[in-house]
Amino acid sequence: MRTQITMDDREIARFRALIEAQLAGLEEENALGREGQGVVMLDQQSVGRLSRMDALQNQAMAKATQVRRDALGRRLRAALKRIAEDEFGYCEDCGDEIALKRLELDPGVTRCISCASG
Repeated sequence: MRTQITMDDREIARFRALIEAQLAGLEEENALGREGQGVVMLDQQSVGRLSRMDALQNQAMAKATQVRRDALGRRLRAALKRIAEDEFGYCEDCGDEIALKRLELDPGVTRCISCASG
């Protein structure tokens, strides 16, 4: 059973702006991270074996970071969709409202603290 949500239009607009700002920040990070994900070229004249291993490790870390950014982007876009459908702020498990402080920390959450911890 869903409880009445206490967010007004101003708070919804604030969350929409917060989510859109986070998405814009992710796009900026994506642009910066693309260079680190490029192919590591084998050039023994300019890069020794250990330097190449470092470059490969940096590439793997950049790719893993990209995967995390992509997942966060999907969660944030889903939150924007929930806002458009008047579903934002409700727990997907129990239907109760999610605490505003929890949403402020992570507007992409879909579960209240009780359901998330249980």
